[in-house]
Amino acid sequence: MDVHEYQAKELLASFGVAVPKGAVAFSPDQAVYAATELGGSFWAVKAQIHAGARGKAGGIKLCRTYNEVRDAARDLLGKRLVTLQTGPEGKPVQRVYVETADPFERELYLGYVLDRKAERVRVIASQRGGMDIEEIAAKEPEALIQVVVEPAVGLQQFQAREIAFQLGLNIKQVSAAVKTIMNAYRAFRDCDGTMLEINPLVVTKDDRVLALDAKMSFDDNALFRRRNIADMHDPSQGDPREAQAAEHNLSYIGLDGEIGCIVNGAGLAMATMDMIKHAGGEPANFLDVGGGASPDRVATAFRLVLSDRNVKAILVNIFAGINRCDWVAEGVVKAAREVKIDVPLVVRLAGTNVEEGKKILAESGLDLITADTLTEAARKAVEACRGAKH
Repeated sequence: MDVHEYQAKELLASFGVAVPKGAVAFSPDQAVYAATELGGSFWAVKAQIHAGARGKAGGIKLCRTYNEVRDAARDLLGKRLVTLQTGPEGKPVQRVYVETADPFERELYLGYVLDRKAERVRVIASQRGGMDIEEIAAKEPEALIQVVVEPAVGLQQFQAREIAFQLGLNIKQVSAAVKTIMNAYRAFRDCDGTMLEINPLVVTKDDRVLALDAKMSFDDNALFRRRNIADMHDPSQGDPREAQAAEHNLSYIGLDGEIGCIVNGAGLAMATMDMIKHAGGEPANFLDVGGGASPDRVATAFRLVLSDRNVKAILVNIFAGINRCDWVAEGVVKAAREVKIDVPLVVRLAGTNVEEGKKILAESGLDLITADTLTEAARKAVEACRGAKH
């Protein structure tokens, strides 16, 4: 789960990380009020979306008067901001963050990521922070400072000092940077983070170290014990189909293909997607109906898949263990009668009560395509998709 910049900064500040003063606003007038309350004569008005590279896309505007603040907020609120990380559809801007824009001397980069391959937290830093960090990482990986944290002891002070000195800071700045590095690590660890990026981490003329921007992502499976973070979720920033799927305890991720997938089990769902690719097709989604695929849940899964206008065929692949093939067959029949399925439907059932399930499908009178193996099902789905397009 991702959060907005201002929410990430609230969390970081609660762990002792220094951040500029700021306030969130949902209207141009609120933005002006926020600027008056913050004081000063120079502010940044930032679009709040779950994506980076906002600066290059015009999502951050620097203002020197209240009228400029109002105009900046009016220009950003209500639009869809397209950045390098959002894709061409962009993300809606429903709030802005008004922040004091204090001058600074240097831009640095500081990030924490859960390295699943190493099973460790990896700290990444660079002297060259700012909007081009992705390009620097791709072309000059040697410019990145990396430290792998031993989970038994956590990030140590000496590691934070080594990072700070490699960032080229003076003695006074090193002290502030070590505090920031350690406190940011505690925020990442104690909030069950999967990614924390402070870009840029800036050094001011009076040797302060501030998190000028922040992005945080969290482990969805740990949100039950982080209610304060779960409450920060903004459904407008995600795929509405994924939000609808979550309400029915379905795992759904939308993709760009044309063959909708309804599968039980995450591993089988990924194998099904691979087989579709192997057969020359493109999956339109990942959808795991789980171990208790009742007829109602299967019908809901059909509605989700069919809400994608790019879908030209549907492949149902069920290997029943905890599930029962007759339940799934009933769900397919119910969905076909309740939901208008105007694309080819390929069904492959195997496992518990498979014969009963096949009988239900055969006697339903539905116009569907059956298969006995996954390879056969994927091939038939791709052929049906191509036939539907023609």
